[in-house]
Amino acid sequence: MFHREAGVFKTTYAADMALYPLPIAKRTVVFLAVLFVGIVPLVLQEYHLSILNLMFIAIVGALGLNILVGYTGQISLGHGAFMSVGAYTAANLAVRLDLPFWLTLPAGGLMAAFIGVLVGIPSLRIKGLYLAIATLAGQLIIEWTINHVPAISGGAQASIQVERPRLFGHSLTSQTELYFFLLFFAVVAIVATLNLMRSRIGRAFVAVRDQDIAAEIIGIDIFRYKLMAFAISSFYAGVCGVLYTYYFGIANYEQFQLVISIDYLAMIIIGGLGSVLGTILGAVFVTILPLLLRIVLENVGSIFFTDSELANVISGTRLAVFGALIIVFLIVEPEGLNRLWRNIRSYFRVWPFSY
Repeated sequence: MFHREAGVFKTTYAADMALYPLPIAKRTVVFLAVLFVGIVPLVLQEYHLSILNLMFIAIVGALGLNILVGYTGQISLGHGAFMSVGAYTAANLAVRLDLPFWLTLPAGGLMAAFIGVLVGIPSLRIKGLYLAIATLAGQLIIEWTINHVPAISGGAQASIQVERPRLFGHSLTSQTELYFFLLFFAVVAIVATLNLMRSRIGRAFVAVRDQDIAAEIIGIDIFRYKLMAFAISSFYAGVCGVLYTYYFGIANYEQFQLVISIDYLAMIIIGGLGSVLGTILGAVFVTILPLLLRIVLENVGSIFFTDSELANVISGTRLAVFGALIIVFLIVEPEGLNRLWRNIRSYFRVWPFSY
């Protein structure tokens, strides 16, 4: 059997609350560490490493959104706007004050957290669809502000060129160097989220999600924890926006429009709401899917469409497939890819028996 719980006994509360309580889980983490640190960057080419880099950035942003939507139950359609706040904050600090990334990155996250708290204030009075519309309004307001305030956006093109991050005086320019840079932040985000959900704050988030009135009756300050969820989620989004900026070398509002918010919402729905592993699977799936669609449509669509028409077909097909996948997962498997993985794991736990 793959999971060997038999013979594993816990004699302390700390052992029971350990991040990886089973020996097989610890061995799996060690294996993944060796794989991604020692093997993958040596085996894969620059193009494939660039895809992994995009996955790492997406994981950071998707984890933040899942804290808000999956764990706290506060629907948000403004995640892309919080990413843009972090991106432009870091870009302005890096260009105007020549600050290093280890200062601009937390500054971008903190500014996004501050804006997220402001957007989250209505969450005390409204919920569900109304809260989603409020966050959508925040997305549009932030987009308009960035486009119409040159002091923020840097001019008519709303673009700010940013140099690649420097570490010990060395500029990280190759995909391999950026791979380790982004892998570090993805691992930090995953471990931080796992520990947050095991803490008192994480349990309060889940209580607010499941039944906010009952949570308030037993003494949980729901307004405080809702704002805290918005702040933490927006901080993740801000950091994600900063990583995007440093990776592409430019801060541009077109990278963080409403479609990006929908993409991240698709990640957590397809992967599984309220699940760290599901968030990772969803981020990987949604990052790879457009690349696969482009390859298929370029090979097949070139027979029926011209080059100019093919670009529109690829863009429209991508949105249609994302929408269809969200509907399918909501109907067929609301718990997403995480639930499918749990079903597979449960099957092999008792294999070759049927129960």
